[in-house]
Amino acid sequence: MEERPMQKISTCLWFDGQAAEAAELYTSIFDNSVMGPLVAGPDGNAMTVQFEIEGREFMGLNGRPGFAFNEAVSLVVSCDSQEEVDRYWEALLVGGQESQCGWLKERYGLSWQIVPTAMSGLLGGPDREGSQRAMEAMLTMRKLDINVLQRAYDGH
Repeated sequence: MEERPMQKISTCLWFDGQAAEAAELYTSIFDNSVMGPLVAGPDGNAMTVQFEIEGREFMGLNGRPGFAFNEAVSLVVSCDSQEEVDRYWEALLVGGQESQCGWLKERYGLSWQIVPTAMSGLLGGPDREGSQRAMEAMLTMRKLDINVLQRAYDGH
């Protein structure tokens, strides 16, 4: 990461020894990403690692065991195409677990929402009945399918 002022607010993710591994995974999946400095702890292993994904700064912290991610916090990935939805879904799902409505937990337990940008128009579009049909279709899905959602909205 180039030397520049830190974001006013950034995100710290607490891991149980896998912070650098997770940061490497995330930066390998997202094109506009970079690994930053790694700070070693007293035992010589990574204590923190800084990284950036799509312009957003994160710090991975290897804290003590006992804390785990849960669905109360998730990272949302806005996707312009089904190809993007598919790519991020498949890459993050390796070793993880699918959930409903575009949510998944990756191998470290962090929840992600892989969401097409078209969702706002489908769920909040001018056709209330179409939006309801799209919502009902979404509730049956794990990975979101833009074409299926659009067809539901259109009444097909």
